[in-house]
Amino acid sequence: MRTEDLLAAVATGMWRWDHTSERVTLDAEAARLLGLPAAPAELTQAAVRSRFHPVDFAEVMGIVQLAVAEQTLAESRLRIVDEQGRVQRIVRSRSRPRVVDGDLEMVGTLQEVPEPQPGTSAAHTPITGDWRRSREAFLLDAGRALAEARSTAEVLRVAAGLSMPGFMPDGLAVFGIDGDRLPVIGQHGYASGDERPFADMTLTADHPAAEVVRTGRASYLPTPEEYRRRYPATWPLAARFRRTSWAFLPLVNAGRTIGAWMAAFAQPVAFTPDERSVLTTVARMLAQALARAVMQEEQQELALALQRSMMPTVQPDIPGMTVAARYVPTGGGLEVGGDWYDMIPLPSGRIALVIGDVQGHDVRAAGLMGQLRIALRAYASEGHHPDAVLSRASRFLAGINETELRGHGEDQRFATCLYIEVDPATGLLDIARAGHPEPAIRMSDGTMLVRPTAGGLPLGIIPDTDYPTTRLVLEPGETMMVCTDGLIETGGHDLDTGWERLRDVLEAWEADEDGESLERLADALVQAVHGPPSHHTTGPLVDRREDDIAVLLLRREGAACGVGTGGLLTPQPVRRTVLSVAQAEPERIAEARRQVRDVLHDWADPDQVDSAVLMVSEMVTNVLLHTDGDALLVAEITGERGARRIRVDVADSSDELPHRRSPGELASSGRGLMLLELLAGAWGVDPRGDGKSTWFELYEEAAEAAGPLSSESESESESESAA
Repeated sequence: MRTEDLLAAVATGMWRWDHTSERVTLDAEAARLLGLPAAPAELTQAAVRSRFHPVDFAEVMGIVQLAVAEQTLAESRLRIVDEQGRVQRIVRSRSRPRVVDGDLEMVGTLQEVPEPQPGTSAAHTPITGDWRRSREAFLLDAGRALAEARSTAEVLRVAAGLSMPGFMPDGLAVFGIDGDRLPVIGQHGYASGDERPFADMTLTADHPAAEVVRTGRASYLPTPEEYRRRYPATWPLAARFRRTSWAFLPLVNAGRTIGAWMAAFAQPVAFTPDERSVLTTVARMLAQALARAVMQEEQQELALALQRSMMPTVQPDIPGMTVAARYVPTGGGLEVGGDWYDMIPLPSGRIALVIGDVQGHDVRAAGLMGQLRIALRAYASEGHHPDAVLSRASRFLAGINETELRGHGEDQRFATCLYIEVDPATGLLDIARAGHPEPAIRMSDGTMLVRPTAGGLPLGIIPDTDYPTTRLVLEPGETMMVCTDGLIETGGHDLDTGWERLRDVLEAWEADEDGESLERLADALVQAVHGPPSHHTTGPLVDRREDDIAVLLLRREGAACGVGTGGLLTPQPVRRTVLSVAQAEPERIAEARRQVRDVLHDWADPDQVDSAVLMVSEMVTNVLLHTDGDALLVAEITGERGARRIRVDVADSSDELPHRRSPGELASSGRGLMLLELLAGAWGVDPRGDGKSTWFELYEEAAEAAGPLSSESESESESESAA
């Protein structure tokens, strides 16, 4: 009996598909199954394609590519339709694709699909549009979840949670490649320690995963008998887990096998072409996600190592002071940042604290940061004052920019910086600022104030830039915080809302005299932005990292307030702010108003706060308008809460005392002393040897003495201040 007659007797047809000529040759049975006359025929590819359901034909091409890659049979189920598109029957196609001289050719059989047998996965995965839609939705969700996974652990968690349509593995394992070994890098559905028998497996082992890595072809084991027959040596290790079907697939990325993926099933799985297609697609996405995660982890580790090598340790034993610092890198690949801090012993016996931020998040930013930090150290060690240190550093960075622009066409980079020279004995701080966020002071009573400091352009923009110096005093019990803008602005905050977030952390912190207290504050500031760190100090964080962060804390030790030893009361803390407003800086009047409002943030009567802000604005404006000198503002709060006094002094170098005037309704000035008489609890003008001081006082217990300020008066005063 001829082969054709034998196949026809069992309702099986034969066909040959030549993709080069786009011709399909059918025997009589194959033609009948396609709804054509039962006679041998040679048709065009388009004519045969018209007999298949359009969705099914698209599926066939993917299955053929899978079979070519795996060097296996291409099996698919196809709906045969008539001229009106109505489904006539479902056939199973089995073919052997071959690539000859770059041309694809398939020879195979067609057979009508019998009813599925109960108890197998095929019975639950009919070839329907609903199943295909479920599969497409699953693959989209799986691809999205794997693409978003940022670490190996996250990739494995996503893989363990995949719910495949129609069949669901209850055991997963991922094998990596380490030399000639195949370690288990992740598993799901097994108890801890179950992977130990496979921990030392080699590439030459008689195990499906080893064979898959060696050959690059998937291995499907639908029954325990098949597993035992093909891998007798390792079957006893797998038998104890009581699974009934297994799929082992290579993890291939960029043409290189990086491991193997095992999916084990408690229920029988026939591994139909549809099921194999799903598994193969997941394996490809899993390989890409793992490769991407491993690369990102390696880059992140390289970035951390680079930053740690450049980042100094702070000196913990400054007499009378405590220092704490944190650096947190940005996230995502090799995004080494330009943030840094430093602590430099000076020839004078003082200490310099430096914090800065080079523009950018790349290797060049980190390299510039390293060079700039070394240059600043050199200039500081030569004994230059803060303004001279920053001027020299700006020329240094501008020179690097000019060289790189000529040699490599690189973009110009700049850097912000805050340089603080600290006298540990007196708490004196000499500050020079180059475009950097200003320092914040937490006072001994817990109030946080952002200290306005004079400043110049960021380093590297203009070579010859002057950087004025601001002098502050860090009182006993006070803590200074300096940071880069990543701590302030991460999470969608601007400078105002970012400072408010940090204010809450600083004011809630309970200070004590041990160094660990300041370390806890440093952790709390970082956690307020990102959440708990996974490692102490400079470890990576579990939350978003939009920008890298550097923060430096300096606390001057002092006696705690309240009940001291022996039951004696120590003095209540004094809350004080000092601000200089130069003739050439009238815009700093707004800073003066903000400083007074910040000092009075917990004052009982908000009307008195408005009054104090208005009087300060008037007093400072009068100095700038009617004298040739600068104004020095000192605001000080004393006493117990609820019965406090604020005294504000505005000093200038003019000997001319103010005098009362009677301004007309349209006058734009002349109301300063009238406002003091109306709003202040007490006020006066005190002559000094080098000028005078105009002052006023407000008393918290007299909150009801001063009436609310009219909007008309406030508007007039604001107009005068603006002038």
